[in-house]
Amino acid sequence: MWRRGANLEGDSANFIETEQLLELEGFRCSSLQIRGSIPLLWEQIVDLSYKPQLRIIQHEQTPQVVERHFNDLYQRYGETIAVDLTDKHGDEGQLSAAYAEEMQKLPNVRYVSFDFHHVCGSSNFANLQVLYDKISEEFEKQGYFLIDKDGKILEEQRGIIRSNCIDCLDRTNVTQSYLAQKTLDIQLQRLGVFTSTEYISMFPEDYVKFRTLWAEQGDEISLEYAGTHALKGDLVRYGKQTVAGFIKDGMSALSRYYVNNFHDGIRQDALDLVSGRYTVSKSNPSPFQLNSFESFSYLPVASALLIGGLTLTTFSLQQAARNAQHYVSSVVWAGVTAGAMALVKANGRQFCSRPRLCRLL
Repeated sequence: MWRRGANLEGDSANFIETEQLLELEGFRCSSLQIRGSIPLLWEQIVDLSYKPQLRIIQHEQTPQVVERHFNDLYQRYGETIAVDLTDKHGDEGQLSAAYAEEMQKLPNVRYVSFDFHHVCGSSNFANLQVLYDKISEEFEKQGYFLIDKDGKILEEQRGIIRSNCIDCLDRTNVTQSYLAQKTLDIQLQRLGVFTSTEYISMFPEDYVKFRTLWAEQGDEISLEYAGTHALKGDLVRYGKQTVAGFIKDGMSALSRYYVNNFHDGIRQDALDLVSGRYTVSKSNPSPFQLNSFESFSYLPVASALLIGGLTLTTFSLQQAARNAQHYVSSVVWAGVTAGAMALVKANGRQFCSRPRLCRLL
């Protein structure tokens, strides 16, 4: 749950292969896409801030990590188009630049940088055509798998699109669904269901089914990795942002903040335990008992101080005009509140739920 980037073996966090299947009158089509965290060594440790800072880990094996990752993809899928959807400014921009620099060293991989937020904003789903225009020739050349009713293979997919944003959830979901729609149009035209000028978007009932499938898939992946439904789900379902969707995204963002900061450490420990990554040994002390000071347990006290301090400060300020003593009290309580806020902010990582069974690297 705290994973970002790749490990030293080249395995990336939140790596997911999605297969879209189409069955029609005995014909079966398949197309694959993959997603995964930027395969560098980097981290984004939760620290109570809404968007924790990214930190690139400087390591001598970084080039080998990237090479191992894409060599594995080449052996499994063939030539890869790596679509990077991250912002090109701030922390994301620095990470994207480091990724682009490493990608220049690799053969058999085409790196495509596409600033999703800059080009598409919050609702311009159709602007993904700009990305498609960049990769359409190679994307269509990669093809898809097609088998007829007699089991004869008519087409094979040769290559893969690998998409990523920061968490490989919301922007990635929208982009993959757009590319999947392009593939579906090509397949239905190949099978003679559509003419060369017809597309799935022209048939509302079927189009709604297609979009619902991809929106629900995005939700399932997001629930597993982030604990909430995917954001930007309206772009997948309806091609635009709705008021209801905007409110739902806001609620999901708040829920995701809470889960990421106060539950993911425990969830990661549970996964490490049930998957066998951590082995219980009677001869070793429990990691839960090694630290006598648990900052997380002091968070309710810190929260109470903040809320109480703000309340008393507000009350004192209301009375300050009548009595100078209340003015002094308001200054004192404001100082106490500011001090508590500074303490929590400075120790944000310690106040979050941290995984304790296994190290991150």
